[in-house]
Amino acid sequence: MTTIIRQHPIGSGFGASTTAEEALEGRDLSGKVAVVTGGYSGIGLETTRVLSAAGATVVVPARTLDKARANVGHLPGVEVAALELTDPASVDAFARDFLASGRPLHLLIHNPGVMGCPLGRDARGNELQFSSNHLGHFQLAARLRPALARAGGARVVAVSSRAHRFSGVDFDDPNFERRPYDKGRAYGQSKTANALFALGLDRRAEGDGVRAFSLHPGVIATDLTRHMTDEDLKPYGASRRPDGTIDFGPEFAAQMKSVPQGAATTIWCATSPRLDGLGGVYCEDCDVAEVSPGGSGALERSGVDPWACDPDLAERLWTLSESLTGVSY
Repeated sequence: MTTIIRQHPIGSGFGASTTAEEALEGRDLSGKVAVVTGGYSGIGLETTRVLSAAGATVVVPARTLDKARANVGHLPGVEVAALELTDPASVDAFARDFLASGRPLHLLIHNPGVMGCPLGRDARGNELQFSSNHLGHFQLAARLRPALARAGGARVVAVSSRAHRFSGVDFDDPNFERRPYDKGRAYGQSKTANALFALGLDRRAEGDGVRAFSLHPGVIATDLTRHMTDEDLKPYGASRRPDGTIDFGPEFAAQMKSVPQGAATTIWCATSPRLDGLGGVYCEDCDVAEVSPGGSGALERSGVDPWACDPDLAERLWTLSESLTGVSY
């Protein structure tokens, strides 16, 4: 496999403890329009809050409208709209309404939120984590292409994860139709897909003035862990408290980030001028990540595995995604 040459740190001056507000560096986003999927909980909510405070108009697509309105309805310049990423008709309806507004789209932030769930499938038969975390966002970006191009300089940011090293994309059986379902490998596959999607989109969209990035936000205790069982938590020295929150063991807890720290790399990828002229790269701790030796599956190791930054695999994923969604960019 080959890896992209630009996949190395650029010396941003930031690090793991940087917060989203610090990563923004006081930039004024007045007049900018952003769409943040999952923007009403966890690090997505912090992303929405920081963009809103900087003056951006932020559209938050939501499956649970009441929860979204309760969480972000008080923020200035924030709009809530219906969207179910695993429903192609819902994706198309959201995109159609946004395009009808005539607004440019400066920032499209894919902040998916399904991890380690039991086997489920969307209406097209696609495995649920792959569908929600990748295919729905793939279709959304394709449908919103005219608005991204209209911005005259836009960024698409896909929130991946260091869990991409659990699995590359199984191009022969991405939907677990023949192999036994493993929720960890399914999640890892979807996170690898997020990184490869950014690489594939960047190649296609650069001519429209659109650059794409992917990132590992860090390890943050949010509602994303809701499907984790006691058995799932054991490798991390963790247990679930009576209130449903997770108590991580002291060794793993030292690696944890707060929610403001967890949203920092998203904000940095979306707004930093240090990334001008770059695209398709995988980032962590507010910098471009190193390529690391692949195959161990260890979450403690930083960097991006080769299978998540390979342009040939990105092209294979793009072809597969067009086939599974019936949508071409």
